[in-house]
Amino acid sequence: MPTLKSSLVLIILLFFTSLFLVTVPCSNAVAIGQSQAVSALDDAESAVVSAYQAVLKADEVGANVSGLLFQLNEAGELLTRAHVAYGLADFDSALELADLCQERLIGFVADADALTKAAVRERSFDFLVNVIGSIVGSVGVVCGGLFVWFYLDRRYGKTGGQVQ
Repeated sequence: MPTLKSSLVLIILLFFTSLFLVTVPCSNAVAIGQSQAVSALDDAESAVVSAYQAVLKADEVGANVSGLLFQLNEAGELLTRAHVAYGLADFDSALELADLCQERLIGFVADADALTKAAVRERSFDFLVNVIGSIVGSVGVVCGGLFVWFYLDRRYGKTGGQVQ
């Protein structure tokens, strides 16, 4: 009987020891997962803010930002889902969604800057065409008017303005 009691005590002791050993690493793993999720969420938020500022800058100069807004909307949705997962203590999903958000925005700021530069060039070109076109048009009207005036003056000016 002492063997049975000692075996039972040993099994209970092993059971509680296994619970303790399993609980400590899980708690540690949760803390590590939580800190990684927080870091990923912060990075994703920074990426979304930078992307938003780039789109705002491109929009201010008149660039067509509809494609960028679609991409930014998708990244924002992923970030929102990551925050919801973090709030539900699903740190693995939060980390994964935050990483997906950042992946969605790779090269985004460069694309927005390219659209900004293209819009500025196009705007400058349009301004030059309008100004030069107006100047050439004005000069053409004045020269045409002078030509017609000289032509009519030669033709009808010899008789003192009377038609012969």
